Amino acid sequence: MAVKLRLVRTGKKKQPSYRVIAAEATSPRDGRFIEVIGHYSPRSEPSVVQIDNDKALKWLKNGAQPTETVQKLLVISGAWAEFKPASKG
Repeated sequence: MAVKLRLVRTGKKKQPSYRVIAAEATSPRDGRFIEVIGHYSPRSEPSVVQIDNDKALKWLKNGAQPTETVQKLLVISGAWAEFKPASKG
């Protein structure tokens, strides 16, 4: 089972907010998912990124592949910096 870390759109029309989730690579964007890792609200000023770094690290260490956008959010939250040094070596 290939797992991806990606975004699911929530919110009203023209007012998006997103959940960061772990899901199978073959499931649709708003379909089944395994676990919610965090939230992202781009419309608030400044934008809000809330990611549970422990859950994110667990999935990254188990081989989950983040999308480009989720990878940028992981860099903002600090989870990517914790993951990268641990993978080298």
